[in-house]
Amino acid sequence: MAADARVPPAPAVPDDLWSEVVGQEAAVAQLRAAGAAPVHAYLLVGPEGSGTREAARAFAADLLADGLDDEAAAVVRRQVASEAHPSLTVVERVGASITAEQVRGVVVRANMAPPEGERQVVVLVDFHLATNVAPILLKTLEEPPASTVFVVLAEELPAEMETIASRCVRVPFAAVAESAILDRLIAEGVDPDAARTAAEGAGGSMTQARLLGRDPNASARRERWYSVPGRLDGTGATAAALVDEVLAATDELAVPLTERQAAELADFDERAELVGGRVAGERKALVDRHKREQRRVRTADLRSGLAALVARYRDALVDGGDPEQFLAAADAVQELADALVYNPNETVQLQALFVGLPPLR
Repeated sequence: MAADARVPPAPAVPDDLWSEVVGQEAAVAQLRAAGAAPVHAYLLVGPEGSGTREAARAFAADLLADGLDDEAAAVVRRQVASEAHPSLTVVERVGASITAEQVRGVVVRANMAPPEGERQVVVLVDFHLATNVAPILLKTLEEPPASTVFVVLAEELPAEMETIASRCVRVPFAAVAESAILDRLIAEGVDPDAARTAAEGAGGSMTQARLLGRDPNASARRERWYSVPGRLDGTGATAAALVDEVLAATDELAVPLTERQAAELADFDERAELVGGRVAGERKALVDRHKREQRRVRTADLRSGLAALVARYRDALVDGGDPEQFLAAADAVQELADALVYNPNETVQLQALFVGLPPLR
């Protein structure tokens, strides 16, 4: 199957994994300095696409390669870049959040000797969605094994996480600056005009920017969202029609990713057959990863569209519009954007938003 230009192949492993973290100089400096004498736990807090996952990998590579010669360290970097090093454990949610069973497994792993070397790193992804099971981890964070370093990733800090946060060194990540996104996309070979459109519509997410930068319909997609306030009339019928329109565009954007995932799954099945059968657990893990990738793409695209929606109200304000309209729209859109991390019913939520937004005529 031919590759789609909108979904680039996996990039080569860079010599310096820190180069994959875009526009987060302060956070990178803090973590690189910490690598010389790490403590037991770090909490990386920042929005989707801000680089926390990339920073966790780079930090883990520094920790696991410590003391090795150049050749051995290069091997470690390659393994960590694909999250395949024996002493790196990455825990991601399968459903709505990381489960109690997963956290108990983390506790067991953390208290065992590292599979390789003298140190192990445990990365917990989207931990802001696991507040109900966070107490299971608390004792391990309070009395950590000397050989284990935790790196906890969260988009926000709910009140229920304050106890966990107090046991970690907090490293804040901000939404990536539009100028940093633009420079990186151009450096990666994206056409400058397409890069500019992608940077404007990415909402500070480098992940979304890369997707938009290779989407030939990015301008039209942004314009579709931008035009919504001018087409609203306060009725449910109009709101429903506009929701169907913007969600159809999101479905269209995900097609290349779906095709790539289908090819990856077919390749897995072919290799499994050659060695005498499928490994059910490995296949399920691959399917689960594909679902998470699809969700991230959809969430990032919806946030990009919502950013364009707010931009329309902001432009109306600059042209002499009603400040109250802008504030009401911005608050409503932000509330929905925050809720996207909990996988809500997109159609219902967007219909409610569009019905409640003030029309612009």
